Amino acid sequence: MSSPDPTDDVLVRVRDLRFGYETRPIYDGVDIDIRRGRVTAIMGPSGTGKTTLLRIIGGQWRPKSGSVLFDGRDVHKQSRKQLYDMRKRMGMLFQHGALLTDLTVFDNVAFPLREHSRLPEPLIRDIVLMKLEAVGLRGAAQLYPEQLSGGMARRVALARAIAFDPDMVMYDEPFTGQDPISMGVLMRLIRSLNQSLGITSVVVSHDVEEVLSISDYAYIVHGGKVLDHGTPDAIRASESPLVRQFLEGRHDGPIAFHYKGPTLQQDLLGGTP
Repeated sequence: MSSPDPTDDVLVRVRDLRFGYETRPIYDGVDIDIRRGRVTAIMGPSGTGKTTLLRIIGGQWRPKSGSVLFDGRDVHKQSRKQLYDMRKRMGMLFQHGALLTDLTVFDNVAFPLREHSRLPEPLIRDIVLMKLEAVGLRGAAQLYPEQLSGGMARRVALARAIAFDPDMVMYDEPFTGQDPISMGVLMRLIRSLNQSLGITSVVVSHDVEEVLSISDYAYIVHGGKVLDHGTPDAIRASESPLVRQFLEGRHDGPIAFHYKGPTLQQDLLGGTP
């Protein structure tokens, strides 16, 4: 097995990625680079496979063809043990937090450390308290998820995601359902943790301005392709009609509102469900 190249600033290299369900392609020959120490946004309309991309990067799902390299190593050619070791270098903030409801905030953050390390409990305690301090919730350590607001729960999930000091954190729609204050707190946390911990961040979202304001680089995906990519300023200046429709939130444009299928008249007259 070849060793990672420490001079390569690309942590995740996706090449010619193809993935789909039967006759519906999700990705059709996509190339994406996630650079070390930066915040990279993966954006696009709902249903374009943004969460799917995170699952493929994490090795949960296998592409039909193409490759995903993490630190120079093919994610989908690892043994089970190698994949589990690789995942310890990846933190994941799930779309809805995914906190364990019967565990306290403290025990939720401690859970991966207890499951995947042999650290002594006093050290685990110190790590958990430091991670909760980083997200401003050390005082909530003994609360249960049902006692937290949506924004607080997302911050606890973030503390858990960074428990192992990962090289990369993947954020799956971190701003969904958040009020403006909670959204602002999460935006500041993502950016500040990226800088203070030196981690690589991948933010999947359809919240245009919020994500572009904290990103170093962005990809717009739709229809199995990368429509455009570049710095936030370059994305805002894109002349692609598809990108412009997405950025401006226009209902009328090349991105159709209706899922592709027979006309309403055909369905009504045909009598099929």
